[in-house]
Amino acid sequence: MNALFMILSAILVFIMVPGIAIFYSGFVPKRDVTRILFDSFLMFGIACLLWIIIGFSASFEGNNFGLIGNFHHLFLSGVDLSSNYGNTGLPTAVYLLFQMMFAILTPALFLGAVASRTRIRFVIWFVILWSLLIYYPLAHIVWSPNGFLMQLGVLDFAGGTVIHIDAGLTALILAVMLRKPYQYNHEEVTGNSLWILLGTILLWVGWYGFNAGSALKLNFQAVNAFFTTTIAACSGLVTWMILEEKFKSQVSLTGICTGSICGLVGITPGTGYVTIFGAFLIGIISTIGSFYFMNYLKYQWHLNDYLDIFGCHGVSGIIGSICVGLFATNSVNKDVVNNGFFYGGGIKLLSVQLFGVLFTSLFVGIMGVVVVFGLKKLFKNNIGIEKTLELV
Repeated sequence: MNALFMILSAILVFIMVPGIAIFYSGFVPKRDVTRILFDSFLMFGIACLLWIIIGFSASFEGNNFGLIGNFHHLFLSGVDLSSNYGNTGLPTAVYLLFQMMFAILTPALFLGAVASRTRIRFVIWFVILWSLLIYYPLAHIVWSPNGFLMQLGVLDFAGGTVIHIDAGLTALILAVMLRKPYQYNHEEVTGNSLWILLGTILLWVGWYGFNAGSALKLNFQAVNAFFTTTIAACSGLVTWMILEEKFKSQVSLTGICTGSICGLVGITPGTGYVTIFGAFLIGIISTIGSFYFMNYLKYQWHLNDYLDIFGCHGVSGIIGSICVGLFATNSVNKDVVNNGFFYGGGIKLLSVQLFGVLFTSLFVGIMGVVVVFGLKKLFKNNIGIEKTLELV
């Protein structure tokens, strides 16, 4: 039953990739839609093969200084896919499949930051190097039993650090280093509301596999994650509507869809550790933070992340990860050794979560800048608008 539940969860996470492509396509000019769809679907091939060739071994097999696994199982050679993986109680093949979907989804989250501003060759090499140097080490550091942050006690149930802070900061780095402030050439861009709504629905449904599936079995934590995911998304949706009414004097479909995504991002790291009421508050806090960043700070800082990938995934991911230190409780999950601040645990877990956020931000920031800088030097003529979908 648990294996069947996890396969279903993996399929739901799989659905999130076309979901994010459709969601982003609703915001961009028509000329960029095909490229958004192309890049997102391209991740299935690149990230899947990388995961089988080296990703699973580097993330979850062996340990080197708590920072990376090993490279002993190219193409899964020597890996017994039928045996249980660690103490998960799941066949290794099932656990590998579920984690592979995360490795495919994460680059799809940030590629919208450059849309057709880079050539396809650059995108391919960036995803390869980003996976090897950023995603696989971070997955090991946070989720492997021997990982540095796991040993320290950082809690990340479903990917607040590994996926959302990672993808958000990567999108910001790409936008700042590869693009001038985005120019629409005075054209009116209204977006496609149907695409935005459809993408939001696909993401929301897929998020149940994302969060509930991270329990790795059909138990109370999985059911609790299903509930907290729903509550946070709804509270984020309503919060954004209230903020738009107060500060913009009008509400929009685009806004409430964005608010629900912020709520989903915010609850991800704590979805299996917090109560229903905690999820309600996290959805509100995350959405307020993202709303303020997207509508004020972004313009004050002259940032050109025009799809607000950092504003949504980065900001809400940071807030949600910190909120674990406030709202986590062992009444929900016995893996919570130290309760959050509001549940009598003092500042110990909060301090650990703050350190986890800081470490993740610095690691992704430094490595991301290095990768982009190196590829810019290597592909001097491959930065710019791609006029076709051919590898020229």
